[in-house]
Amino acid sequence: MSPQPPPSSCDTFVALPPATAGGRVVFGKNSDRPADEVQEVVYFPAAVHPPGAALECTYVRIDQAERTHGVVLSRPAWLWGAEMGANEHGLCIGNEAVWGREEAGGEEALLGMDLVRLGLERADTAEKAVTVIVDLLEKYGQGGNCMESQMAFTYHNSFLIADRKEAWVLETSGKYWAAEKVDGGVRNISNQLSITTKIDREHPELKEYAKSKGWWDGEKEFDFAATYSYVNTARMTTTRGRYCEGYKLLNKHKGSITSEIMMEILRDKESGINMEGGFMTTGSMVSVLPQQPNLPCIHYFTGTPDPARSVFKPFIFVPNITQLLKTISPTFGHDDPVKKQPRFQSKPDRRHELYKKHESAAVVMETIEGKGKEMLKEIQKLEKQKISEMESILQNGCLDADQVVNLFSQCVEEELKIYS
Repeated sequence: MSPQPPPSSCDTFVALPPATAGGRVVFGKNSDRPADEVQEVVYFPAAVHPPGAALECTYVRIDQAERTHGVVLSRPAWLWGAEMGANEHGLCIGNEAVWGREEAGGEEALLGMDLVRLGLERADTAEKAVTVIVDLLEKYGQGGNCMESQMAFTYHNSFLIADRKEAWVLETSGKYWAAEKVDGGVRNISNQLSITTKIDREHPELKEYAKSKGWWDGEKEFDFAATYSYVNTARMTTTRGRYCEGYKLLNKHKGSITSEIMMEILRDKESGINMEGGFMTTGSMVSVLPQQPNLPCIHYFTGTPDPARSVFKPFIFVPNITQLLKTISPTFGHDDPVKKQPRFQSKPDRRHELYKKHESAAVVMETIEGKGKEMLKEIQKLEKQKISEMESILQNGCLDADQVVNLFSQCVEEELKIYS
């Protein structure tokens, strides 16, 4: 296989009270992937599985859990896992590619994106998701090509995990890991290790392994990112880079962060957070998690590239949701080139209906000045209207399940009308 492309990744953010408006937790992520990769938004209901059932992930088969929670996911259409998503209990997870001193494994195992979905399906709180992910990491390992291509693209993973009360950052290097609890304020992760000396949970052999490799002398204070990677942790929040830029944007709005502010951060091109080029932002997500358990969590997904020219569409977990047909990609069963050995010999057309229409609309927005501006104005108006409707639900504490059962799908229909 050809050598890896230069590291490109995503950005994931969380803001907790007192950094947010209205005492809510706000989560956001941009998924930065190869520019031609389709990201789909899919829903899977809660399920009960027979004892001893097996589960086919992207590359490997693992033991299935007895019960899995309902999940909504934004994922590259060729794989089983997800870049980001939420479950019916108000748990959100996003992952990042990270590199360090330990080489990332090319051998097929669980992808970090598989671990995102598994965490959402099997845990109902952020801390339980940490446990689910590290247990699976220990049992099955992480590895395999993370790109639908014959070119090898492998990495370790970091995760930002949030629920209504708290958030956790979990960062890995092979099977070793460290986790940091975030009780309040703001936190972001990008494509570098970022846990330094505040380590709340860790792999039992984390420090011993570092000593055996000569990365740590056992004397000075243990700093995970400095030990397991080449990051200068003293300058992490001051040197120019997406991690630092994200940190600055979060802190600029500290105390008043809302879903709209988080969307604004994800749309920021100057900082590189809304990425352009060979790797670009192919899907985005923002979630609002109220601390009051009687209020619904609201999850917004674009399902299309470039959040600056996309609509964040709301999704709320209620009974009887049907599959989100206009944002689900075609499937190819056993004929899928991902499933055949050798893998990735060809690349089928995975574009879903919204992706195709948005692709044509993006050309109009870019090249036909009057019509493009008008279209952009229309989609911005649609998004504002939906945010306002969701705010009204949160303010009044009144949710009519029948009215929101097709909330996301109806918003997709309204977006498609603007494009046609």
